[in-house]
Amino acid sequence: MVSKTDETSPVAGDTREGKELENDIGKEACDCAHSSGMPLVNGDGGHGDGGHDHSEVENCKEKDDDETRVDDGNEQEVIVIQDTGFTVKMQIPGIEPFDLQVSPQEMVQEIHQVLMDREDTCHRTCFSLQLDGNVLDNFSELKSIEGLQEGSSLKVVEEPYTVREARIHVRHIRDLLKSLDPSDSYNGVDCNSLSFLSMFTEGDLGETGKRKRKGLELEQIDCTPPEHILPGSKDRPLLFLQPQTKDVKPLQCLKVLTMSGWNPPPGNRKMHGDLMYLYVVTMEDRHVSITASTRGFYVNQSTAYSFNPKPANPSFLSHSLVELLSQISPIFKKNFAALQKKRVQRHPFERIATPFQVYSWTAPTVEHAMDCVRAEDAYTSRLGYEEHIPGQTRDWNEELQTTRELPRKNLPERLLRERAIFKVHSDFAAAATRGAMAVIDGNVMAINPGEETKMQMFIWNNIFFSLGFDVRDHYKDFGGDNAAYVAPTNDLNGVRAYNAVDVEGLYTLGTVVVDYRGYRVTAQSIIPGILEREQEQSVIYGSIDFGKTVVSHPKYLELLEKTARSLKIQTHNVLNDKNEEVELCSSVECKGIIGNDSRHYILDLLRTFPPDLNFLPVEGEELPEECSKMGFPKEHRHRLSCLRQELIEAFVEHRYLVFMKLAALQLMQQKANKQEKDCAAVTENGSSCLTEAVENSKTVSEDVDPKSKEVILNAYKAVGSVSNTSFDIRFNPDIFSPGVRFHDSNSEELHKQKQLLKDAAAFLISCQIPSLIKDCVDHTVLPMDGATLAEAMHQRGINIRYLAKIVEMVSKSLAQQQLDHIYKLGVTEIITRSAKHIFKIYLQGVELSGLSVAISHFLNCFLSSFPNPIAHLPTDELVSKKKRNKRKPRHLGNADNTAWASTTPVELWKSISNETRNYFSFSIDCESVDQAVEKYGLQKMSLLREICVKSGIQILLKEYNFDSRHRPTFTEEDILNIFPVVKHVNPKASDAFHFFQSGQAKVQQGFLKEGCELINEALNLFNNVYGAMHVEICACLRLLARLNYIMGDYNEALSNQQKAVLMSERALGVDHPNTIQEYMHLALYCFANGQLSTALKLLYRSRYLLLLVYGEDHPEMALLDSNIGLVLHGVMEYDLALRFLENALAINGKYHGAKSLKVALSHHLVARVYESKAEFRSALQHEKDGYTIYKNQLGDNHEKTKESSEYLKYLTQQAVALQRTMNEIYKNGSNASILPLKFTAPTMASVLEQLNVINGILFIPLSQKDLENLKAEVERRQQLQGAVKSAEQEESTEEKVMEPRHTKEKSQPTVEPSTEQASA
Repeated sequence: MVSKTDETSPVAGDTREGKELENDIGKEACDCAHSSGMPLVNGDGGHGDGGHDHSEVENCKEKDDDETRVDDGNEQEVIVIQDTGFTVKMQIPGIEPFDLQVSPQEMVQEIHQVLMDREDTCHRTCFSLQLDGNVLDNFSELKSIEGLQEGSSLKVVEEPYTVREARIHVRHIRDLLKSLDPSDSYNGVDCNSLSFLSMFTEGDLGETGKRKRKGLELEQIDCTPPEHILPGSKDRPLLFLQPQTKDVKPLQCLKVLTMSGWNPPPGNRKMHGDLMYLYVVTMEDRHVSITASTRGFYVNQSTAYSFNPKPANPSFLSHSLVELLSQISPIFKKNFAALQKKRVQRHPFERIATPFQVYSWTAPTVEHAMDCVRAEDAYTSRLGYEEHIPGQTRDWNEELQTTRELPRKNLPERLLRERAIFKVHSDFAAAATRGAMAVIDGNVMAINPGEETKMQMFIWNNIFFSLGFDVRDHYKDFGGDNAAYVAPTNDLNGVRAYNAVDVEGLYTLGTVVVDYRGYRVTAQSIIPGILEREQEQSVIYGSIDFGKTVVSHPKYLELLEKTARSLKIQTHNVLNDKNEEVELCSSVECKGIIGNDSRHYILDLLRTFPPDLNFLPVEGEELPEECSKMGFPKEHRHRLSCLRQELIEAFVEHRYLVFMKLAALQLMQQKANKQEKDCAAVTENGSSCLTEAVENSKTVSEDVDPKSKEVILNAYKAVGSVSNTSFDIRFNPDIFSPGVRFHDSNSEELHKQKQLLKDAAAFLISCQIPSLIKDCVDHTVLPMDGATLAEAMHQRGINIRYLAKIVEMVSKSLAQQQLDHIYKLGVTEIITRSAKHIFKIYLQGVELSGLSVAISHFLNCFLSSFPNPIAHLPTDELVSKKKRNKRKPRHLGNADNTAWASTTPVELWKSISNETRNYFSFSIDCESVDQAVEKYGLQKMSLLREICVKSGIQILLKEYNFDSRHRPTFTEEDILNIFPVVKHVNPKASDAFHFFQSGQAKVQQGFLKEGCELINEALNLFNNVYGAMHVEICACLRLLARLNYIMGDYNEALSNQQKAVLMSERALGVDHPNTIQEYMHLALYCFANGQLSTALKLLYRSRYLLLLVYGEDHPEMALLDSNIGLVLHGVMEYDLALRFLENALAINGKYHGAKSLKVALSHHLVARVYESKAEFRSALQHEKDGYTIYKNQLGDNHEKTKESSEYLKYLTQQAVALQRTMNEIYKNGSNASILPLKFTAPTMASVLEQLNVINGILFIPLSQKDLENLKAEVERRQQLQGAVKSAEQEESTEEKVMEPRHTKEKSQPTVEPSTEQASA
């Protein structure tokens, strides 16, 4: 459906590369010369194949549940979207005219961006575009401009500068000079982040690589991996994490470019048009003063000490600073041209900004160079980017709420709205992070400066900041400071949930939670008018004192009622201080405030989800026995532990299945009693009674016979539904809240609600945790580090505080050996999280001047084997003793600033043991890091990475010696920076996500082509909402690459996967587990494209990262090593190949059990290498082991068993032939007649085939009959799932039961082509 315009078309290709994110939509990300700026579904380049409406309509079928959205306007909607692009001629002073492909939806401004990015026009910023002498308005769309059509010629006209324009120009030139400099990525600023892929591929992916070396099928390559990557190596070097380029000195164009000390121009010079002065030192060491004037830039006669603004002779007046500098410095001219050439050669994904900042936990030493723009940014109060936005600081609240109010009736409107929400949100998160850091660093004045520091609140750039301490004993009953620390994240989860429901008319605050230097800061947008009034006056719904005084409001009840169903919240009555009943539809501390903009805001959503009774002991309440067996309830640090939204949803779904089974069973019994003769039909097709139950589940209608009605009502009751006429499970969030009172605390209603909460707590223990463990045993979940383990838990609704329970269950599990990696990860996570808790308090006592010493001291105590590290306190020569006592410095910490220095490793590990016991109920009993490493088989490098990532520490990239007992591991010079750890809401692209899911579903049904089209469509929509760089786009590209690969388009697969790798590195991090897997996929596609050395480099990189992040003993390592071994086998490096394959065999044996098919395959791979080495005895031994497994697991007649037995025969013949030859030689000596033996190097095709097998890519040749059976099976399964899922929506029974047959007949023809392609 998406027509591919050739990437290398001279203009479309290079103009659309690094546009700024704001207007960066489709462009290269989907290989279409996509227009930007407007939410078009299919870009400009002739997509008029009308394919769109078909997919959209198909999509409606896919998701009939909530797809009331795609209305009948669908047809026109599509026509609007598919506007084809056209070409205009650009005329620019000083260079040849060229053609530019544009789209009618683009704004004029985007042509500006393209020109500012092109190699030959990038130095211009201050110009207008003119058509026939008329200046075009920057913000108008091209289609609205009269006379602009195919072949029109647009003229670029240089405009006079203003101060603002001159600043933008200087900033742009600075960005161009720094475009290849990675220091912004290491420093974590301006959404820059690192990517190293190009260092391993050396740029030879895809087309260009092919041309370089056509005829060499097997070029000579050095395949030997570095020592530390070989199996069994204990070395974990850090330097390779961020490989430094060989030409370390980047091209320098200037020594200094900075603002002159003569700024601002005096009045008389202003009247000559002087805007500002710059000071430049060229590479030839020439010192030059430059005037920026309205007409452009020229050299003046000032020096560092005397002011003479008159133009020098010659003055080189130029409209662009680059043209001026090129005239006065030959080196500048040469290097700037080379730099721009290099810049445009880089993959656009290496240059585009990421939506949220990614921080790196290591960095090399970077020289700190003079940089005028950076210096100016730091000292002019550059609150959120005023220079780019008319007016003063941004009104964040207004922006956040207005974007939510945008219309959303059809697809283009929804795209525009989601895009605006996403953009404002990522800007807000960035501004909030900067503000929070400024607050903690003491650079912002408090709004209540008289109060003690913990109670202070701040406003900066229209954002309100408060600290995570319990001020005014607000959380006294909930756990004091501990509760105050956890409340912001709970509140954020509430905001996330309400935003996702997205009810019109109900508003939440922009919320970002920042952890920095041991403090937790909450940043919120400001409700208009809230600061002028007392809180008591403003709150018209909810309670400001945890339920003593409670008020309600009809409008809020109406709005909240709309969210209650999807958030599973029960409307309930509580008593206020006058003992009157007040109706609420949320927890009591959720407050409703109407702002001066008359919007209805809700805030303090920290108890949106019901309490977790496993961690909330309540007197007189017993938990179900599955909880009490596990030692619950446990006393937790605070009383704000809530269940996660994922758990609530899983629980409701589980209850729904129980309800269906109950109803179906009883209905079946009834039917059986009623009429014997139908019995057979019913049991054969169980779905008929299922669907009947389904139909009735909507509402019990009158015409159902009373007996069935009674059965269904009983089923509702049994599963705890709140309504008697439909399946509807809801929780009362206020039960068990201290301070909340109910009218009749013994009523049956309340009892039922309490029981539901207990059942949910038991469900977490008895269903969710075991299902997670089962998924880990099956290796459907493969966490590699703390973050991925936490994510796997959260997806199943399990909170981190259950971590120790998981570790405990794993250690008692029968499959303990197969779960070894989960056990180690769990322990690592418990230890590093406990260390993080201690580190947080530790840091609060450190003043700014002692930070690097304090952090290095903490890391030494935590990780170094050196028994008594000493902290060198910052020297006191700066602080004179006399003055010291008079004034106490203001900072947030404790009075004693040096307490941290006396920490010792033994003490720290004692605190860590206490913390693991108190917080997680897990005892580690280790007195030092070496004991812990020894006892649990951990790896110090992984512990270091985890603590740095969790606490925001950045350390120097160098080799650390953890095990020396003579000197500490870290010195203060090794601590480079401390970064914030930021939590925020991630706005979603809903339409794109639906397309993506439908695409996945189609692929699973075997419709590869249709799936591919839907996923391409999803990619377009994702690009529309998120810009070109986002984690979800990464998943989309990976799936697309896999589909391309299966459908035989290796080149396209390579191109998409390369983008996925770059995006994973940039948006998740260079050592994120996801990046490790993306590298593996890319290596496979490289191999299929014949780029063997690149494939090996990528696999080695992948292995290095996995070693660093976790270590060698991980199930994923078996897959990696099988891949490496196979490729090495293919390039005839047999000894190396064996090392990797035998390691894979050992790991597979451990994690899959010695009898598993994976192990059999590993045996076969090893046997093949031994065969190539002509060591037939070993080969036979391994193949026999494999054969035995196949025979036992699959039986004698299975094709795998037969294949293996054939291979055994072949090996035996080879062995016999070899033996004969040897005997012949022994007998007859040198005159023996020797038959030549066949030693075959494996063909690339056979290696690729094995690679596909181990990576789970199967090309299955199927007969027609198989196909029909497979389809029927898939249909049947989906029917069942469908029946369960759509029970809420279904009304009619008959159609549903009939449906499978129709759909089967319809869908047969469509699957054949795609499956034939697959098997071809």
